[in-house]
Amino acid sequence: MTGGVGAIGYGGMYGSVSAYAYAGSFSMTAGADVEKDKNGKPLPPGMDERQAKRLGKVECETCKERKYQDGSDEQVSFKNATKINPAAVEARVRGHEQEHVANAYDKAEEKGGKVLRVSVTLKYAICPECGRSYCAGGVTDTAIKYPKDDPYSRNNNSMGQEAFKGNKLDLAV
Repeated sequence: MTGGVGAIGYGGMYGSVSAYAYAGSFSMTAGADVEKDKNGKPLPPGMDERQAKRLGKVECETCKERKYQDGSDEQVSFKNATKINPAAVEARVRGHEQEHVANAYDKAEEKGGKVLRVSVTLKYAICPECGRSYCAGGVTDTAIKYPKDDPYSRNNNSMGQEAFKGNKLDLAV
């Protein structure tokens, strides 16, 4: 009894049959109803529309039409909503975030500061139509230390001194 339904992928007393061999044993007959996607294109046998999109057999309209736009006030790419080829999104977003890093170094050098830390994080999401993971954008976080003669640092220091005045006052005398 080799090849029964209970024997798929199981090496028991009935022998074993791979899932590929089992799936290949079925053939479509002429005139059989073929599942179609919402555009009327035929789907691969045994797949629903979401599975076919996830495997790339059918194009996902959401992924195809996705646009990226930068929301910062810096002069970088993606100021206008831009479509990107889904295969190139991660590299393009990484390059865009590198522009923010370069701007941080330029800003620090311009004002005599020093970049202490730079962190780039790429954000990922799941497409609701096809279920594939995609790069949804990125965030660049920088910490820049400016010299003490910076007015912001001077103000911060004077505020710190004000907070400590009177801490050693002895009212018992």
